[in-house]
Amino acid sequence: MKQPEREQSESVIASTDSGDIQASRAISASRAHLRFWFKKALAYGLVTAASAGTVLLLNREITPTAATTQLARYEEAQFSDSANPSATLAQSETLAQSETLIGQSGTGTQRLIGSANFIADAVDRTGPAVVRINSARTVTNRLPAGFDDPFFREFFGDVGPRSRVERGTGSGFILDGNGTIVTNAHVVEGADEVMVALKDGRELRGEVIGEDSLTDLAVIKVDARDLPTVTLGDSDALRPGEWAIAIGNPLGLDNTVTAGIISATGRTSAQIRVPDKRVQFIQTDAAINPGNSGGPLLNERGEVIGVNTAIIGNAQGLGFAIPINQARQIATQLVTDGRVDHPYLGIQMLTLTPELKAELDTNQEFNAPLQTDSGVVIAATVQGSPAARSGLRKGDVIQKMNGQTITEANEVQQIVSETALGEAIKLTLNRNGQTLTLDVRPGPYPVQTGRS
Repeated sequence: MKQPEREQSESVIASTDSGDIQASRAISASRAHLRFWFKKALAYGLVTAASAGTVLLLNREITPTAATTQLARYEEAQFSDSANPSATLAQSETLAQSETLIGQSGTGTQRLIGSANFIADAVDRTGPAVVRINSARTVTNRLPAGFDDPFFREFFGDVGPRSRVERGTGSGFILDGNGTIVTNAHVVEGADEVMVALKDGRELRGEVIGEDSLTDLAVIKVDARDLPTVTLGDSDALRPGEWAIAIGNPLGLDNTVTAGIISATGRTSAQIRVPDKRVQFIQTDAAINPGNSGGPLLNERGEVIGVNTAIIGNAQGLGFAIPINQARQIATQLVTDGRVDHPYLGIQMLTLTPELKAELDTNQEFNAPLQTDSGVVIAATVQGSPAARSGLRKGDVIQKMNGQTITEANEVQQIVSETALGEAIKLTLNRNGQTLTLDVRPGPYPVQTGRS
């Protein structure tokens, strides 16, 4: 609407030929009209931004005409904020390209939206605390059966097992100034030597003080002081659509920065095809490649919100990170104890669906057809496990845990993971059409999750 009004005002000025007085009045009226619509349009934009909780960064060019230049100078005192006192609308052809804008959120709290260079600012804050981790391990190749046969040796000599050194590169980030570093467990798994390259060029020998295969996290220690550190964010507060920034060393290319968004939260290990992990992953489309493993995923403020861990092969924009809230807890236990004791029941389970029920009802390994259509069916129990000792059986269908209705296998895993070792979980089961209630107490997961 501003353009038609301006054209109308200019036509009034052009058609005024009744003398200096009339021309002056017409020009004054025109300027007042322009000022009115200018203020109205600007006020409308600010009110809309404040009520919606976002602020649009205007990057389009503004070229003042002769009729509006004086108006712009007149209004400059109102629009030259403290963010840049010397910048005015009349002095620049672009409006607030690099200013940090703050919008009013719907809850009444102010939220920093960020400048045009917020990604670079986030990297400046966190980048110095991101490291490259070089690992080496010796692998011995076993010969196939029969190669030690005397007949074979007569022709080929004594061919014994051969060893080779495997080298890998990953990423990590410094938690404290005394050299505590977080990375992925698979980056240092079985490593005979770990070297940590800092951004300042130093390369230090690292010691793995603990690793946890179920969450794919490890903690390394280097002998150094006053190191740059990261700031940890809150992964529980993440929302799909927020900015995500990844820093790491993909394919040995140090300090590579990529950016995208949070695509989803709460992705289960089964959904991303790593069923042996106990993590509810963050999904992002920020580019993650081999060598990024263990590096930080940041929010727009440069706070670490995740540990980059996995990608789905032959796919684009499907990267996954361990939420930092879980990583913080695991890292604390690894630093304190060198290992993590995960609670477990010792069952193999499947989410009951109509298709699965139809299949199991004809399976001779199950004693009788299932008498329910929903829940989580126990496919097997581990001998000597907490589940077996509590009386759980193959074919039992878990329908409630501590009074909470269960419809998915990952819900069972989540409740068990949040339960302390030895603490009772009240299960409601369907067994051959009968409803049973029993208590089961999780025990420690029977794997070595730390280094001796």
